Amino acid sequence: MLEYARVRPGESFDRACVTVTFLRMDRKPARVWPDLPPGAVVEPVPRIGLAAYRDLYDRVGQPWLWWLRRIMPDAMLARLLADPAVAVHVLRVDGAVAGFFELDATAWPDVNLSYFGLLPEAIGRGLGFALLGAAIERVFSGPVRGMTVNTCTADHPRALPNYQRAGFRVVRRIDEVWDIPRRLGFTVPDHLRPAPRPA
Repeated sequence: MLEYARVRPGESFDRACVTVTFLRMDRKPARVWPDLPPGAVVEPVPRIGLAAYRDLYDRVGQPWLWWLRRIMPDAMLARLLADPAVAVHVLRVDGAVAGFFELDATAWPDVNLSYFGLLPEAIGRGLGFALLGAAIERVFSGPVRGMTVNTCTADHPRALPNYQRAGFRVVRRIDEVWDIPRRLGFTVPDHLRPAPRPA
């Protein structure tokens, strides 16, 4: 686990047991993506501020246990966001933020879809698959070798099927145990909690 992600000495935490699925796409899919609804646009944000990013990350990721960047120190996160290989794109509907995706090209010629999600109130409005298509189109607009993404059993249940529907193939799966600091205010779903030890 990354250094910044270690639980502080003496800190209380909740444990989550997740299966992480890694996926890959080697070429641009030969398909037409659904259009975003009227009033919806995807905008690159080349210099997103730290506070704006944290607010977006927290609001999108709260239901899905996005916790690592919440405990990343400001200076470390600011350096990451300033890296020209990292690109944040925000989805707006009628001017209001509805979601975002983040691309990381540090492993060029592969590009990783590091984060992808909608605000809770934007889910179920026909935005997600169109936004995923926009991310894929953005990646394959250049001479890349491939695109990667991972999802896990803490994510929305439609995440993995939608990635596969878009053309990603499963590369591998691993089981992980997360120790999530309770100070972050997450509720670990029952299906992710460790099985009780036999008496």
